[in-house]
Amino acid sequence: MHDMQGISERLVWLRKRRYRTASDAARAIGVPEATYLGHENGSRGLRPATAVRYAKFYRASVDWLLTGKGDPDDANVSSVQMVPRLSWVPAGDWWLPEQIMQEDDLPSIEATGLPNGDWVALEVSGSSMDRISPPGSIIFVNRAEKTLAPNACYVIADEEGRTTYKRYRPSPERFEPVTFTEGHDTLFPDGRIKVIGRVRRSTIDM
Repeated sequence: MHDMQGISERLVWLRKRRYRTASDAARAIGVPEATYLGHENGSRGLRPATAVRYAKFYRASVDWLLTGKGDPDDANVSSVQMVPRLSWVPAGDWWLPEQIMQEDDLPSIEATGLPNGDWVALEVSGSSMDRISPPGSIIFVNRAEKTLAPNACYVIADEEGRTTYKRYRPSPERFEPVTFTEGHDTLFPDGRIKVIGRVRRSTIDM
């Protein structure tokens, strides 16, 4: 949890370096004045994605605005990354994914320490990967990584566009469940499976 009062105070500090009033800043940023005022006085919650927008506008460090740590003017150094949260992915049988929202309307989830990549976040539905990712986990998928590596985990799709989440094993080539439960099949691709991306992180709220 971020200290919202501290974020509000730092936002005011950034704004005063460039604009005399919050109204002037809101117009320049392109957000409703009431929304921006609420963020500055702490009466309105500030989503991490909006904090990132403000930091970029003020050419400030995202980490500093969110945590107070580091140099406020070091805009090029940030461990905070906002990853689009697209949908859910089944960890079980093949399933057609729910409709993906338009990119401009996508929610995002905050992540730290991810390397460079084309990242998306997906919620896991199903139990075939519950030793790694119990149902409800959020997995971070790098769509720039499609080369198969032994024992790595991937989100894959079949020729009909149905998706699932499994671990890759060679010799023979297969995608298998990693689970405490029975009844989940191992998938043998036969050249029909498309790799969406490699799963590099799995998290769950406690």
